[in-house]
Amino acid sequence: MSAGTLYDKVWELHRVADLPGGATQLFIGLHLIHEVTSPQAFAALDDLGLSVRHPERTVATVDHIVPTTSQARPFADPLAEEMLATLEGNCARHGITLHGLGSGRQGIVHVIAPELGLTQPGMTVACGDSHTSTHGAFGAIAFGIGTSQVRDVLASQSLAMGKLKVRRIWVEGALQVGVYAKDLVLHVIRILGVKGGVGYAYEFAGPAIEALSMEERMTLCNMAIEGGARCGYVNPDAVTFAYLKGRPHAPAGEAWERAVAWWRSLASGPEASFDDEVVFDAATIAPTVTWGITPGQGIGVDETVPTLEQTEADERPLTEEAYRYMDLRPGTPIEGVPVDVCFIGSCTNGRLSDLRAAAAVARGRHVAAGIKAFVVPGSEQVAAQAEAEGLDAVFRAAGFEWREPGCSMCLAMNPDRLEGRQISASSSNRNFKGRQGSASGRTLLMSPAMVAAAAVSGHVADVRRLIVVPTTPEPAATRA
Repeated sequence: MSAGTLYDKVWELHRVADLPGGATQLFIGLHLIHEVTSPQAFAALDDLGLSVRHPERTVATVDHIVPTTSQARPFADPLAEEMLATLEGNCARHGITLHGLGSGRQGIVHVIAPELGLTQPGMTVACGDSHTSTHGAFGAIAFGIGTSQVRDVLASQSLAMGKLKVRRIWVEGALQVGVYAKDLVLHVIRILGVKGGVGYAYEFAGPAIEALSMEERMTLCNMAIEGGARCGYVNPDAVTFAYLKGRPHAPAGEAWERAVAWWRSLASGPEASFDDEVVFDAATIAPTVTWGITPGQGIGVDETVPTLEQTEADERPLTEEAYRYMDLRPGTPIEGVPVDVCFIGSCTNGRLSDLRAAAAVARGRHVAAGIKAFVVPGSEQVAAQAEAEGLDAVFRAAGFEWREPGCSMCLAMNPDRLEGRQISASSSNRNFKGRQGSASGRTLLMSPAMVAAAAVSGHVADVRRLIVVPTTPEPAATRA
């Protein structure tokens, strides 16, 4: 494989043609669809008399609109039922695989594709959902696209795009106990800004990144889009290969060995040239909480809401807007801010390791009085694995609700919504005004473990004080 970044290599491998105006026609190896952004795209195909070019490269699931308390059909919400029925009909007409409710493989689109082994290094992945960047964790180049582009990929299996610059986000050191990939990426966005990645792909690299599990890498890449980057990725390595081996759609036998050799060759080598590089020290990052109305308005749990004087001049109008909307005064410690609702789930943090981290905090404790707390697994497989480990029982004993898989209270296109001015501790990815279903609801983004800490405390709390770290007894011969 030629020299260059992984992004460069994958781009060149999928280049179909150079288009007038400078864009590239890029072949899409995997197209993921769901019930929200696909109906109009299929209708456009019908209007044009077109069929799906490569149905075998398209995979569907239902996630955004499904209720999480009862998934019995028909849904209580007639619009949600219509959207699901439309997806089912479109997939049947065009021969597209649909992982529907009760199949054992349904779930959030960005959770099921990796766990089924559909997402692999060197791929181009597209989906009508902004958090498609998640799949970059595998060394893929993954893009969220709009409905008209969903139509284009269905019809041609390709996409017209301009090539991005590449910024390497190098992270030295190691994360502290109680600090997770969610904290790391919120810190990166805090420093670089929500528009800092515009025009870039982010390559996450360095010792701290290499130490992350695949699920943590997915969290990291999931939120690259929140920093303005069109995609984020991690070079494939032994962690990637161990995760993929044996999954339903992963290569097997001799094909596996050939695939691994090729995947290794895709990684950015020492000769790769980057358009920009930013270095972070993982050891300096604390559990991070957003206090404002963008993912970039985040602070360490041991910090206070910034004053205007601590804010860049061009950011001050947004800062003042955030003060008013969030009803938080500058100088207020974020630890201790009361919450009403605690949500663990989403395509950012609804995987098994996320639930394990939250359960470790909830175990032996109880949700504080007046707090609504619930856990929504990211897929039917995650739910089954968590229940086999007894995590559902841990959460129930602590006073959490254990729900059915779905997107739940992230975009809130289902019954899971904030009410009025409620404030939510959320493991999701966006804290925009009205994001979680109420026009005046407020969202504090944090890791699943931090959400669990908030639930049992009744307010934002430093999870590091609640984690029990096993200690190795000192040998008797050395004791005083």
